[in-house]
Amino acid sequence: MDPSSAAAAWTARDFVWIVSTLLGLGLAGHLGHQLRRARREGAALKSSLTEAHQNLLKRDQEGRLAGLMTRTQLEAALDDAVAHGGKGRFGFSLLYLDLDGFRSINDAFGHDHGDELLQAVARQLVACVGRAACHVAGDEFALIAPGDLSTGHAVAQRVAVALSQSVRVGGQAVPLTCSIGIAHYPEHGSRPLLLPNATLAMRSVKLSGGGGQTEYHPDMGVGLRDQAELLQELRLALERGQFQLMYQPKIDARSLQVTAAEALLRWHHPKRGTVPPSLFIPLAERHGLIGAIGQWVIEEACRQAQQWRKRGLRMRVAVNLSGYQLRQDDIVDRIEQVLRQHRVPPERFTCEITESVAMEDTQVTRRAFERLRASGMHVSIDDFGTGYSSLASLRRLPAAELKIDRAFVCDLEGSPDARSIAQAIVQMAHTLGLRVVAEGVETEAQRDVLVHMGCDELQGYLFAKPMSPQALELWASDDRPAEAHEFRASLFGDTRPVDMNGT
Repeated sequence: MDPSSAAAAWTARDFVWIVSTLLGLGLAGHLGHQLRRARREGAALKSSLTEAHQNLLKRDQEGRLAGLMTRTQLEAALDDAVAHGGKGRFGFSLLYLDLDGFRSINDAFGHDHGDELLQAVARQLVACVGRAACHVAGDEFALIAPGDLSTGHAVAQRVAVALSQSVRVGGQAVPLTCSIGIAHYPEHGSRPLLLPNATLAMRSVKLSGGGGQTEYHPDMGVGLRDQAELLQELRLALERGQFQLMYQPKIDARSLQVTAAEALLRWHHPKRGTVPPSLFIPLAERHGLIGAIGQWVIEEACRQAQQWRKRGLRMRVAVNLSGYQLRQDDIVDRIEQVLRQHRVPPERFTCEITESVAMEDTQVTRRAFERLRASGMHVSIDDFGTGYSSLASLRRLPAAELKIDRAFVCDLEGSPDARSIAQAIVQMAHTLGLRVVAEGVETEAQRDVLVHMGCDELQGYLFAKPMSPQALELWASDDRPAEAHEFRASLFGDTRPVDMNGT
């Protein structure tokens, strides 16, 4: 080989070796850096996994302390139930339970008392089904009930009754209702589908208003998708102007003159038509939409009241306040602002609050009641007779009026028990200085019984169905039919502010 060629060859080899060495050193340094970084991240990951494992163990321990199965134990119990149930005649039911209104209880009493409530529920479940119950998450529980489907329904009913016996939280009795879905093995699906199907059934009960039980049906998945679509449309209904207020008159029981009108919300959907309030109001309450919708109702009712007042129709207008609204700290301030804006006197404005909400003995609820009455507004306890009121509770509430629930009114003609209950409500209310309104009056016989009892005001289809503001104005015009009821200012005079310092 030529020396010059040899030198050139050596130089090339030497160059390749030098470059390779330098690259190797750089790669080694890089790999070393990556290895050290990976070790640090690995240590952090190990620490996180250890913490997560400890948290899981803690939650499992809490479940054991409550006497309930953990989620892991539930899965094992289901596997065992399938192994034995698959060989038996009756199989078993999986019940999925959700507490109704648990978020409201948390808001009203605080999270500590919410946790206390879950512990109390756990004790009730253990008393009903022993170790066959599991706390799945939040306010949701799962229960295994060996036997046929009818046995599953019987267990669900037993649990519902047990929870309705006013669980005590923070020294106070808290009545509970629950929604229970039932999936039976093997009728309602294989082992992996049991929990999802029981959950679907429970969601179906919740969407129907809660407080019940039902078994799984394959169409439920379709129904829930429809509900999800309805929810999305409900979110847009307000800004698209699809809501309307209809008004149903209240009639003086003796003179049959119109004294007030209750504002009733209607949703006119461009494709679905008129959506029933029984369907969309619970949906709005569960998904946090009721606050904005309720505020619109207050503003629209006051705007309409101002229009009527300009035309000489000086009567009360009533709106319904939800539990969510009543628990808002600024609800009274916002109502007063709307009243001032539309120049509606507070004594001409009625807030109707359901008995179940009114009986929530919380500081927020009580403060809202007191401020509403102190401002001069008329406060009415709606659906009275269906809840858990006591005479002592009513005496503490600064209400001005009770509305007898329509369930008692519709049975007045044929049920001595309904007449006795209605009579007792009227007498009790008058003893406490409260006026009484009966809703759902549909026959002259019902009207006559209520008038004889001393009921103050009546409301129902016997007198008028809910109508548009324009139709209500026609009642007061010269063109009204001769038999139409006369409009006039409230027979009872204006509601006077209550001095809460003296009560």
